[in-house]
Amino acid sequence: MTDFVVHSIPGSPFGRAVLATLEHKGAAYRFEAVAPGALRGEAHLARHPFGRVPVLDHGDFRLYEVQAILRYLDRVLPNPALTPVDPREAARMDQAMNISDWYLFQGCGNVIGFQRIVGPRLMGLTPDEDAIAAAMPRAHQVFSELARLLGDKAYFVGEAPSLADFMIAAQLDFFAMTPEWPALTAPCPSLAAWLGRMNALPAMQATTWERVEAMAA
Repeated sequence: MTDFVVHSIPGSPFGRAVLATLEHKGAAYRFEAVAPGALRGEAHLARHPFGRVPVLDHGDFRLYEVQAILRYLDRVLPNPALTPVDPREAARMDQAMNISDWYLFQGCGNVIGFQRIVGPRLMGLTPDEDAIAAAMPRAHQVFSELARLLGDKAYFVGEAPSLADFMIAAQLDFFAMTPEWPALTAPCPSLAAWLGRMNALPAMQATTWERVEAMAA
């Protein structure tokens, strides 16, 4: 029996970042699936007043917002550490995490990922090609900046993964399933190589959409 319970939608990149962090730290947890149509339901709103995922329960402590959850897990499960000790590296990690939330997801992932993956797979929708095309300039800008921040390093803040790496990898793996991926990564091949390194980690392999769906079954 574990004290960690993650409430999320299978396939959610935000939920996956939390699950991959728990896996990387070797922590036992239980996954509780939230149906997409239940986000505004009374039961889920009692967990998250804004109707989003993920939500973490740790014993009698409940927490929502992915960045808060990840930082909490890194404090209560300190090994292996996923936050750099150096203040400047920690600041770069925080910057990359905010880029993931505010620029990679907002206006990019929530458009391209939804139109190509979520809508067709979960709702039977046909992709809106105009919406995808309109989101591509912003996506190119974000990919370019992420590649610049990554530089020639193995990971975003050094030679080992950080919280930022797990956040961004969960988001970029969605893009990798779209036909837009080659065009987005052609100018920044280091970003595609980095995602390959991340996806080779056991924590990422254990938290694919299919694996998480199996957890929920």
